[in-house]
Amino acid sequence: MIHGGITVKKRRSNPEFLNGVPELLILRLLSEQPLHGYEIVEAIRNQSNQVFEFGEGSIYPILHRLEADKLLSSRKETVNQRQRVVYRTTASGKRRLSEAADRWNVVATTIRAMLEGDGCVTPAVL
Repeated sequence: MIHGGITVKKRRSNPEFLNGVPELLILRLLSEQPLHGYEIVEAIRNQSNQVFEFGEGSIYPILHRLEADKLLSSRKETVNQRQRVVYRTTASGKRRLSEAADRWNVVATTIRAMLEGDGCVTPAVL
Protein backbone atom coordinates (compact mmCIF):
# COMPACT_ATOMS: atom_id res chain seq x y z
CA MET A 1 0.00 0.00 0.00
CA ILE A 2 1.39 3.44 -0.88
CA HIS A 3 0.75 6.56 1.23
CA GLY A 4 2.36 9.84 0.25
CA GLY A 5 4.92 8.10 -1.95
CA ILE A 6 5.93 5.72 0.81
CA THR A 7 5.21 2.01 0.64
CA VAL A 8 3.62 0.83 3.86
CA LYS A 9 3.33 -2.86 4.64
CA LYS A 10 -0.27 -3.87 5.18
CA ARG A 11 -0.61 -5.03 8.78
CA ARG A 12 -3.59 -5.78 10.97
CA SER A 13 -1.94 -4.25 14.02
CA ASN A 14 -0.44 -0.81 14.46
CA PRO A 15 3.03 0.09 15.73
CA GLU A 16 3.65 0.55 19.43
CA PHE A 17 4.33 4.27 19.01
CA LEU A 18 0.59 4.68 18.52
CA ASN A 19 -0.10 4.22 22.24
CA GLY A 20 -2.82 6.69 23.17
CA VAL A 21 -3.96 7.20 19.58
CA PRO A 22 -7.03 4.93 19.75
CA GLU A 23 -8.26 6.76 22.87
CA LEU A 24 -7.74 10.13 21.20
CA LEU A 25 -9.57 9.04 18.04
CA ILE A 26 -12.43 7.47 19.99
CA LEU A 27 -12.94 10.63 22.03
CA ARG A 28 -12.79 12.74 18.87
CA LEU A 29 -15.36 10.64 17.02
CA LEU A 30 -17.71 10.50 20.00
CA SER A 31 -17.44 14.26 20.53
CA GLU A 32 -19.09 14.61 17.12
CA GLN A 33 -21.88 12.05 17.56
CA PRO A 34 -22.87 8.98 19.60
CA LEU A 35 -21.69 5.70 18.06
CA HIS A 36 -21.64 2.00 18.90
CA GLY A 37 -18.40 0.02 18.96
CA TYR A 38 -18.40 -1.34 15.43
CA GLU A 39 -19.24 2.12 14.03
CA ILE A 40 -16.18 3.46 15.86
CA VAL A 41 -13.94 0.74 14.38
CA GLU A 42 -15.26 1.49 10.89
CA ALA A 43 -15.06 5.28 11.31
CA ILE A 44 -11.40 5.08 12.36
CA ARG A 45 -10.60 2.79 9.44
CA ASN A 46 -12.49 4.89 6.89
CA GLN A 47 -11.53 8.37 8.09
CA SER A 48 -7.84 7.38 8.22
CA ASN A 49 -8.04 5.89 4.71
CA GLN A 50 -7.18 2.49 6.22
CA VAL A 51 -3.93 3.77 7.77
CA PHE A 52 -5.28 2.95 11.25
CA GLU A 53 -6.98 -0.38 11.70
CA PHE A 54 -7.85 -1.02 15.32
CA GLY A 55 -9.97 -4.12 15.69
CA GLU A 56 -12.92 -4.50 18.00
CA GLY A 57 -10.69 -6.48 20.37
CA SER A 58 -8.64 -3.37 21.07
CA ILE A 59 -11.45 -0.79 20.87
CA TYR A 60 -13.93 -2.36 23.32
CA PRO A 61 -11.49 -2.52 26.27
CA ILE A 62 -10.69 1.17 25.68
CA LEU A 63 -14.40 2.02 25.58
CA HIS A 64 -14.96 0.14 28.85
CA ARG A 65 -12.00 1.89 30.53
CA LEU A 66 -13.11 5.33 29.32
CA GLU A 67 -16.60 4.62 30.63
CA ALA A 68 -15.23 3.44 34.00
CA ASP A 69 -13.19 6.67 34.13
CA LYS A 70 -16.43 8.63 33.49
CA LEU A 71 -15.12 10.01 30.20
CA LEU A 72 -17.89 8.24 28.27
CA SER A 73 -21.45 7.26 29.02
CA SER A 74 -23.40 4.53 27.29
CA ARG A 75 -26.88 3.18 26.91
CA LYS A 76 -28.53 0.40 24.97
CA GLU A 77 -30.34 1.54 21.86
CA THR A 78 -31.94 -0.17 18.91
CA VAL A 79 -29.90 0.45 15.77
CA ASN A 80 -31.05 -1.19 12.53
CA GLN A 81 -33.37 -3.45 14.56
CA ARG A 82 -30.47 -4.65 16.74
CA GLN A 83 -29.67 -3.82 20.34
CA ARG A 84 -26.40 -1.89 20.50
CA VAL A 85 -24.49 -0.14 23.26
CA VAL A 86 -24.11 3.43 22.06
CA TYR A 87 -21.35 5.61 23.57
CA ARG A 88 -21.20 9.38 24.11
CA THR A 89 -18.55 11.68 25.54
CA THR A 90 -19.16 13.29 28.91
CA ALA A 91 -17.97 16.78 29.86
CA SER A 92 -14.88 15.14 31.39
CA GLY A 93 -14.33 13.23 28.15
CA LYS A 94 -14.42 16.46 26.17
CA ARG A 95 -11.83 17.98 28.51
CA ARG A 96 -9.62 14.88 28.14
CA LEU A 97 -9.95 15.13 24.35
CA SER A 98 -8.81 18.74 24.39
CA GLU A 99 -5.82 17.95 26.63
CA ALA A 100 -4.82 14.87 24.61
CA ALA A 101 -5.16 16.70 21.29
CA ASP A 102 -2.93 19.49 22.58
CA ARG A 103 -0.27 16.96 23.66
CA TRP A 104 -0.42 15.12 20.32
CA ASN A 105 -0.12 18.40 18.40
CA VAL A 106 3.08 19.20 20.32
CA VAL A 107 4.45 15.71 19.66
CA ALA A 108 3.58 15.82 15.94
CA THR A 109 5.01 19.32 15.49
CA THR A 110 8.22 18.36 17.27
CA ILE A 111 8.69 15.15 15.28
CA ARG A 112 7.95 16.96 12.01
CA ALA A 113 10.50 19.69 12.84
CA MET A 114 13.14 17.13 13.76
CA LEU A 115 12.54 15.01 10.66
CA GLU A 116 12.69 18.06 8.42
CA GLY A 117 15.87 19.23 10.12
CA ASP A 118 14.50 22.61 11.10
CA GLY A 119 17.22 23.10 13.70
CA CYS A 120 16.41 23.42 17.38
CA VAL A 121 12.95 22.54 18.49
CA THR A 122 11.37 24.80 21.05
CA PRO A 123 10.72 22.71 24.13
CA ALA A 124 7.10 22.31 25.10
CA VAL A 125 5.50 20.80 28.14
CA LEU A 126 3.70 17.58 27.44
